[in-house]
Amino acid sequence: MKTALTALTRIEHPVVQTGMGWVAGPRLVSATAEAGGLGILASATMSYDELAAAIKEVKSRTDRPFGVNLRADADDAARRVDLLIAEKVRVASFALAPKRDMIAKLKDNGVVVVPSVGAARHAEKVASWGADAVIVQGGEGGGHTGAVATTLLLPSVLDAVGIPVVAAGGFFDGRGLAAALAYGAAGIAMGTRFLLTRESTVPDEVKRAYLARDLNGTVVTRKVDGMPHRVLRTELVEGLEHSGPLAGIAQAARNAVRFRKLSGLSWTSLAREGLRMKRGGERSWGQVFMAANTPMLLRAGLVEGDTGAGVLASGQVVGLLDDLPPVGDLITAIVADAEAILKRLSSG
Repeated sequence: MKTALTALTRIEHPVVQTGMGWVAGPRLVSATAEAGGLGILASATMSYDELAAAIKEVKSRTDRPFGVNLRADADDAARRVDLLIAEKVRVASFALAPKRDMIAKLKDNGVVVVPSVGAARHAEKVASWGADAVIVQGGEGGGHTGAVATTLLLPSVLDAVGIPVVAAGGFFDGRGLAAALAYGAAGIAMGTRFLLTRESTVPDEVKRAYLARDLNGTVVTRKVDGMPHRVLRTELVEGLEHSGPLAGIAQAARNAVRFRKLSGLSWTSLAREGLRMKRGGERSWGQVFMAANTPMLLRAGLVEGDTGAGVLASGQVVGLLDDLPPVGDLITAIVADAEAILKRLSSG
C-alpha cells in the first residue's frame, strides 16, 4: 500500500508504531520495521548512552527504516540530533515542536522530521518551519491528549497544511486505516495496539490488565503531571484524583530524584527543562513540579509491572482489544483488511 508517508519514509505500509516511553524499545521497533511499518524508538526515558545502544540494537535486528522520538526541550537534544545523523536514522519524531534550526539540520542531513501535533495551528507552525509530515492525535489517544476527537481534528489539520498527515487516536484495525485514507491522511499511528502485541516488553500481568478493560476503562486526569493524560482507571489513579495538591507535589519531588538517577540528568539540566516549560507559557509552576511524576509512574507500571504503584497510559481503543498478536500478523491483517474495504467501496 503506497502513500505519501511510505514514499517519504521508505517503508512498505502506512502504519506507524508510536514512540511510547518505556514501551517502544528495540525489540518492538525492529519487529515493526521488519513487518514493513515505521517503528519509533522512545528516547525521552533513555539516557544518551542508552539511546545510542538502542539504535545499534535495532540496526542489528533489521536493515529497514525506523525512527527515534526526541524531546526537543531536552538539555542534550542537540547531541541526540547529531547521533541520529551519524547513525543514519531515517525519521526523527517529536512530541514537542522542534526549533526551526533543529528541523533544518536534520533535513539537511537526510533525516525526515515528523512532529506530533494536537491542533491545526501547531501543524501550520511546524510545516512553515520545514517539517516533512505531522502525526495528529485526537482525544481518543493515550498519554497526553487533547479534547477534540480524531474525526474532527484530522480534517482540520488536513485543510491547514499541504504536507503528509498521519492520523492517531482510536486506530487499531483495517477499518481505521481505510477511514483515515478516505479522509486524506497518509497513514495511521497506533500506540495501545502495539503495546498489546507479543513483541511488546510490557510485563504479561500488565497486558492482562489492559485486556480486561472495556470502553469505559480509561480516564483523562490532570493529577499525574498537571496536563490532560489518558490512562487506565486504577486504584492509584482514583486515589490521585481525590488527593490534594500538596500530596501531588511531594510525590513529584520524590519522583524527580528517582528520574534524575535513571536518566543521568543533572539537577541543573532538570531545572533548565523546568524553566523552559514555564517560559513556554503552557504550564503553571505547579504543573512544572508535577511533570516529574510522569516518567516514574509510567515506569512502575509498564516496566516493573506494579499496577498498584504505576500509571498505565492507554487510548480508549483498549476496550476493543482482546488479543496479543505478533506485530507482523497485526500489520499484515490491518493492511489486507483496509485494501479489501477500499476495493469494495471503489467497485460500488
